[in-house]
Amino acid sequence: MKDFKKYYIINATPEEVYKALTYAPTIQLWTGNKVEMSEEVGSEFSLWDGSIVGKNLEFEEGKKLVQQWYFGEQEEPSIVTIKIHLDKQGTSVELRHSNIPDNEFEGITEGWDDIYFGALQEFYED
Repeated sequence: MKDFKKYYIINATPEEVYKALTYAPTIQLWTGNKVEMSEEVGSEFSLWDGSIVGKNLEFEEGKKLVQQWYFGEQEEPSIVTIKIHLDKQGTSVELRHSNIPDNEFEGITEGWDDIYFGALQEFYED
């Protein structure tokens, strides 16, 4: 199991970024894919037409979200924590993803950069 931590800068307000990560219609706009998302703690979510699935564990409006991502039957849950901070360039997003299965690590970290936060950065550049 591996852990990953990285910061991303997004040219939008913290409120806009939070909404883009938690509000299904907005997520669908920047991903272009079917989404199931709710801000209800304990609810399950699905992103990118089911490529990413898991459970919502915690929300702090405009500041933080914590999710469990499912990777089959691993003993320890894979936890994603996203913290959102005001930055002079817009918003600084702190990503921590713990307990990533070794065989998924490279694909997951590339996905964070290229697909997940890469797409969100592009969405707010226009």
